[in-house]
Amino acid sequence: MSVEAEMRRKLEEAFQPQLLEIENDSHRHAGHAGSPGTGDSHFNVAMISASFEGQNRVARQRAVYACLADELKGPVHALALKLKAPGE
Repeated sequence: MSVEAEMRRKLEEAFQPQLLEIENDSHRHAGHAGSPGTGDSHFNVAMISASFEGQNRVARQRAVYACLADELKGPVHALALKLKAPGE
């Protein structure tokens, strides 16, 4: 399973999002310091989930980082997040 597919599976399972967009942005960072050159290292994630209601931005990010801890320890070098609750 690709890194992106595994991230999608984990996020859908953990947050049951109304919207989940994952953009692989690795190609824009090829050759940069810290980029492993694997094509699966830099991602942008936009997600709307009811589980974010009542949480501030930092709490939301921490929840996603915990969910994707294995990916962040390994293949994923950078993860940009846009996390919202419904209606925001």
